[in-house]
Amino acid sequence: MTAEKTLLVFAHADEATAFGDVPHVLTGVGKVNAATSLASELAAGGVERVVVLGTAGVVAAGPRLDTVYQITRAVQHDFSLPSRELCLGGPVLLDEDRTLAIATGDLFVQDDAQRARIAALGASLVDMETYAYASVCERFGVPLQVFKVPSDFADSSTTAEEWDTVVFSKSDQLRAFCAAALPELLP
Repeated sequence: MTAEKTLLVFAHADEATAFGDVPHVLTGVGKVNAATSLASELAAGGVERVVVLGTAGVVAAGPRLDTVYQITRAVQHDFSLPSRELCLGGPVLLDEDRTLAIATGDLFVQDDAQRARIAALGASLVDMETYAYASVCERFGVPLQVFKVPSDFADSSTTAEEWDTVVFSKSDQLRAFCAAALPELLP
């Protein structure tokens, strides 16, 4: 698939700092921003694949901060009614040990009790947008691939200021990952 038919998406501008020379969309943080921005892009037509790059918090044992993971399943962790797990519809590029489930909710997780509750849902990572991206892509029938690099452990020692400090190096990690695994997205 060509880069022209692929929409590259980031939630936050800082996650995209290493991609200044690559066409991309910034949706904004959170499920509402993610859903409305991506739906607007897909409604305009011409997109055959969506690739999302970004950061996530670690909520279960296993994921390393120096590794990019492909998200294959998404759940919501902040919705009081049962919501179904979504399977992302894009091709899986990475080995099984680098594919994970993510939990999405509209809060920056930095609490040990929240972390444990989210891990109990079967997720290894947590973010604020993936479930929304997956829902929108499913409704539009567009394959979605999400690649996340962990930025923190989503525990009581995690701070938003810490994320603000490491996000730039995480963007560089994502750029190196793209060069190796998704070279068609780069100039």
